[in-house]
Amino acid sequence: MNQIEAIRKLQALGVSVVESRDAAALLEVSGSNATTILRRLAAEGMIVHLSRGRWLLQRQIDRLALPELIIAPSPAYVSLQSALFHHGLIEQIPSVIYAVTPSRPRRVQTPLGVISLHRMPPELFAGFEPAAESNAKLATPEKALFDLLYLAPGRSRLFAKPPELTIPPRFHWHRLHEFTELVRSGGRRAFIAERIRTLQAR
Repeated sequence: MNQIEAIRKLQALGVSVVESRDAAALLEVSGSNATTILRRLAAEGMIVHLSRGRWLLQRQIDRLALPELIIAPSPAYVSLQSALFHHGLIEQIPSVIYAVTPSRPRRVQTPLGVISLHRMPPELFAGFEPAAESNAKLATPEKALFDLLYLAPGRSRLFAKPPELTIPPRFHWHRLHEFTELVRSGGRRAFIAERIRTLQAR
């Protein structure tokens, strides 16, 4: 099968991402042949190899949509420093795209950027809305900050030191308290509440 025919069939699916096994079924070839075809298409710049067995069929895509495309069918939303920067609460552009998911944490290197996924308990997987530029899920300013505080005591210590924040006047502090009440661990709940009090006192 030539590349033009292959890309035409793949794009006819009308999806953003295709897995190797689905491409094999669509193109009616073996799994290894499908992978070879997909690699050639990626080499020609027609598609992008996102992660193992997962290929992006669109060259132009909002980078904020990448976390959910990579981790599907598990959900994810952009949060932490990435969402804080998007909302103007921090000035430094994050070098990776941070997101949270109820699935296992992972770090994925893609041609379009590094995706850093961090686990959030299902009861706290909320507080996001569609980004203005796309349908990508983006944490609200309050939830992005809460997520940062929730993950601060984690083993990696990646979020132990919060970035310099510029809190806007219309920031809804009560929403952080509402999320804090949902935290099951008493110790972590107390830690987050204390950090919120410190931030409010600035």
